[in-house]
Amino acid sequence: MMENYTTPKAGKLMKFMWECAGGDTFLLERATYSDQVKYFCMGGIVLATGIMASLSGGYAFYTIFSPKTDSVLNKMQVVNATEIPIHYPTVILSVVFGILWGLMIYNIDRFIVTSTGKGDGTEAITMQEFKSSLPRIIMGCIIAISISKPVEIRMFKTEIDLEIQKEQEKEKANLISLAEVNFKKGIAQTEKNLGKIQMDIDALQKLQTEYSENLSNEISGKSGNGADYGPRATQFERLKKETEAKIAELKNTSEFKKAEKDKAELEDKYKQDIDDAKRKGASLDGLLIRIKKAHEVAGTTITLFITLLFLAIELTPIFFKMMLIKSPYDYLYENRNEMKLAENGIEVRYDFYKDKEGLERHLVINHEADKQKFEKVKIAEIQKELTQYAVDKYKEREKEKIDENPELYIKEV
Repeated sequence: MMENYTTPKAGKLMKFMWECAGGDTFLLERATYSDQVKYFCMGGIVLATGIMASLSGGYAFYTIFSPKTDSVLNKMQVVNATEIPIHYPTVILSVVFGILWGLMIYNIDRFIVTSTGKGDGTEAITMQEFKSSLPRIIMGCIIAISISKPVEIRMFKTEIDLEIQKEQEKEKANLISLAEVNFKKGIAQTEKNLGKIQMDIDALQKLQTEYSENLSNEISGKSGNGADYGPRATQFERLKKETEAKIAELKNTSEFKKAEKDKAELEDKYKQDIDDAKRKGASLDGLLIRIKKAHEVAGTTITLFITLLFLAIELTPIFFKMMLIKSPYDYLYENRNEMKLAENGIEVRYDFYKDKEGLERHLVINHEADKQKFEKVKIAEIQKELTQYAVDKYKEREKEKIDENPELYIKEV
């Protein structure tokens, strides 16, 4: 029966998923079908996490950098039957950021899965296995939470927009109310500084109004003297012009001009405060307030459930690998490693000695390196002997020259 056993030929999709899971395609093609399926599933989880991270990161980027309005619900107003206003420059940047973010999370997940190992090769997760995987589990938790939060605010966007709209209106109302109080105080202080001038102007303006009404009544005949421009009408017109001249004279004083300038400045500041109130209201539309409102709207239970769902997706490959028993792929994997070590002259003697803490350690012997070191040492020793021999010969030759002619040697020196 086993003589006829052959695994199905892996397609491009399956090989791609193996690569996502960090599996060795050469070994998996020679392993069992169950090994192939396991790594296919793990690769699918890693790839799906990267895609979700891409979408989540892109949406978070758009939420942070998209243009803000003082009424968040205005973003939901439909331009026509099929179009909703979208800020396309921010969308393009969000897509770019989302792709980069997704690739980064994909590579981190791939590293976590490939570096988890096989544990002790049994289905049980021992405390030692859990401790050794704890750094990877912490990294996975951080990634899962960072992905889940933008998804939460998108799921409850309608309810969150309504709550943020209330916060914006409340903030704007408080700031506008404060601006009105400050404006009225400024106007009251300006009028107080005018003092008698303002009272005189008010009195003259009242007289001017009376003279205008009397003049109109005289001309129209409402006064009972007939509709005619007579002496009374002339007198009312003269009094009106005199009153206007007095008002103009009072308004031409330096005190009044300064007060008018102060009022104009107060009005400009009031308009600026109103604009600032709208801008500050618009600023209440960031990522942080949306996360807070998502917790308020959804409640702790639903928020926790969503987070746990992403934690389960993110941490499944880690726990999955710790629970797997050794399979043909793992033995092929170990055999390949041993063959590579042997090809490169590396010998590993497992559990050869204990360190100071009593933990068993492997002894690694690099035969190729030891061979080269031995050769270098011997060559150096031989060169040293030859050099010494040459020095001795040179010494003997020089002695013979001295014996033959010592005076000549002294002259040369």
